[in-house]
Amino acid sequence: MQKPLIVLGIETTCDETSAALVKTGDNGRGKILSNVVLSQVNEHAVFGGVVPEIAARAHVETLDHVIAKAMEEAVLTFDEIDGIAAAAGPGLVGGVIVGLTTAKAIALVSGKPLIAVNHLEAHALTARLTDATPFPYCLFLASGGHTQVVAVLGVGRYEKLGTTVDDALGEAFDKTAKLLGLGYPGGPQVEKEAVNGDPKRFTLPRPMLGRPDANFSLSGLKTALRIEAEKVAPLNDQDVADLCASFQQAVVDVVLDRLRAGLRMFRERHGAPNALVAAGGVAANQALRKVLHRLAFEAGTVLVVPPMELCTDNGAMIAWAGLERLALGLTDPLSVAPRPRWPLEDLMADVIAKGAAA
Repeated sequence: MQKPLIVLGIETTCDETSAALVKTGDNGRGKILSNVVLSQVNEHAVFGGVVPEIAARAHVETLDHVIAKAMEEAVLTFDEIDGIAAAAGPGLVGGVIVGLTTAKAIALVSGKPLIAVNHLEAHALTARLTDATPFPYCLFLASGGHTQVVAVLGVGRYEKLGTTVDDALGEAFDKTAKLLGLGYPGGPQVEKEAVNGDPKRFTLPRPMLGRPDANFSLSGLKTALRIEAEKVAPLNDQDVADLCASFQQAVVDVVLDRLRAGLRMFRERHGAPNALVAAGGVAANQALRKVLHRLAFEAGTVLVVPPMELCTDNGAMIAWAGLERLALGLTDPLSVAPRPRWPLEDLMADVIAKGAAA
């Protein structure tokens, strides 16, 4: 990155409408000039989860204003930026279409290059925005829609070491909260209740423990929790706290075992990782963070967890991923299509096709 670049990033893959301006910073890090995030949590809370149609409509109604505010806070005009990046997937297709179409319109009018960003790659590269983390490193991505262990080898170069075969971690927390009559989003509510609970009261399974791969399975744990709750119904406050504590401890034990397997696979294939990186909203859970610190210490590496506002969905991570790709000459035509499903592993083929050395 010889010349400082400035990129506008747009994020609309789920229930956050966000736009941000990011600039090439010092020592390999990025500099966030603005990062406006408009959450739709209140709109979806009554339904206990994200309703795709409501999310897409909210993006349509607010995205122009969010972009204008981001540009105003950064004190920039479109003439002063170098590229327009938008999350093109994976995600809820209605929202993805809104963000990508808006980015195309801005790119067309301003004459700036378009960068269609993979939402998961944006999470994967956030540690480079905040900490200039050098490749290769091991990523633990845990959110409402994704649970993956990934070897991050370079821009566009990813190897999936493990994934969930059913529910994502964040989804499991949300479903647990809904089962127990707690609020949405469920992760913070379950963690709050678990503080006052007994993690040993209920015997819950630890799915996939001891397997040589790094895959997760959480649907059985969720079912077991429901069965235990039915046994002691009607639930009092202490029952709820004990169920939350027992569930959270089971998740912690599973993450410890599955990530150990993932880090072992990483070392066997790529040598020692330069860092263990955590991303996604579930990374905010303090019990899980203790486990991640322990795993990083065992692996002889450092734990990198970006600030919470950059772990959840946001425009700055999209802008940074777009900036890294733009610096390598990886841009996209205005005909690029939204991709509701877009595995990280597919990005290598894009890099090769565009002839860039990532």
